[in-house]
Amino acid sequence: MSTRSVKSGLIALAQGCFLAGALSACVQAIPPELVSAIETIDQQLVALKAPEIAPDEYARFVRQWVPLRARVQSDDDLVRWPWEANDLEAELRRLHDEGGNTLAKLHGERQAQQQRAQLKVVRVEERLRALSSQIEAIDGRIVLGGKPVQTDLLVKQARSFYDQHDYPRSIEAADLAGKALQVQSALLARELGRYADIQSIRGWQTLAQQTIDWSRTHRSTAIVVSKAERVLTLYKNGNKVVSYPVRLGFNGIREKQFQGDGATPEGRYRITDKRGAGRTQFYRALVLDYPNQDDRRRFAQGKKVGRIPAMKQIGGQIEIHGVENEFMAQTLGCVMLENAQMSALFERVEPGTPVSIVGALTGRNAVAMALAKLGDHEEGT
Repeated sequence: MSTRSVKSGLIALAQGCFLAGALSACVQAIPPELVSAIETIDQQLVALKAPEIAPDEYARFVRQWVPLRARVQSDDDLVRWPWEANDLEAELRRLHDEGGNTLAKLHGERQAQQQRAQLKVVRVEERLRALSSQIEAIDGRIVLGGKPVQTDLLVKQARSFYDQHDYPRSIEAADLAGKALQVQSALLARELGRYADIQSIRGWQTLAQQTIDWSRTHRSTAIVVSKAERVLTLYKNGNKVVSYPVRLGFNGIREKQFQGDGATPEGRYRITDKRGAGRTQFYRALVLDYPNQDDRRRFAQGKKVGRIPAMKQIGGQIEIHGVENEFMAQTLGCVMLENAQMSALFERVEPGTPVSIVGALTGRNAVAMALAKLGDHEEGT
């Protein structure tokens, strides 16, 4: 058969199919909706970051799709009889099914990842709120330094990544924040654990009781200050007269070690002087005999074992005083009362009055309970 005859036959066939196409006898070689569906699958796989999280499966999909798409483009104008076999369409349908399965798998994994990220972010936000609440309750922020600020930033990043649907980074940030919160809880427990230590509490109870007994024996006044509860109690003849709320140093709940640490000392002291207007920068002040012999012994031991830096000094001038002005709302290591209460206390005591400053008087003190709540929250996460 001549070339001209072949061309004439093909033209006739095409014309026949064109005419018959109106009667649905001939169809396009490749259904366009099939090609469009595969293109959509490809776009969705990329949107789901398949190249990163399922590289092998996506690479296999692309290796098939690229040559098939080229064949589709070259055969775009062809038509066929409905009963004719079409290998290209069969391969496309297999690729469509395979890509669809991969897409369904990634959708499931992404949904699971989203749920995991949501759970982690919510939990770490709850833990941060719990820690912040307990730190505020016991003035423990100074113990942690800048750690709470850094942790707060991590928690906010975890939430931001979640809102941006970047679940892997959200999980990573939440995990880092969770570890930081564990470190902070452990640090608080280590630094303030003595408030929950039964031996420490018994020692403080003994010290306070001895002071009260002295008041009874000498028919005089005595003062007991509980740092955990931030309460000063005045006794007369062994009986409680009145209690006042107090403020401590900016690092007051810790055990005082050296000058400038902001901690309020603990121990048995006496009032050595009463200073009224013109003799103190505060409203009124009761000067204590800090540092006494016990304080100096502890200070020397702290330096010997390296707990206190060699260049630090023991300091002094610890007082029970009133407020100078609004700028002095935080004392540096003393015990501060409101002026009206300071005035009443000032009139009731004299030099020589014993003052015992203790960490806590019961195991259910504010610091111990805050630490217990933190421990319970850690165990529940």
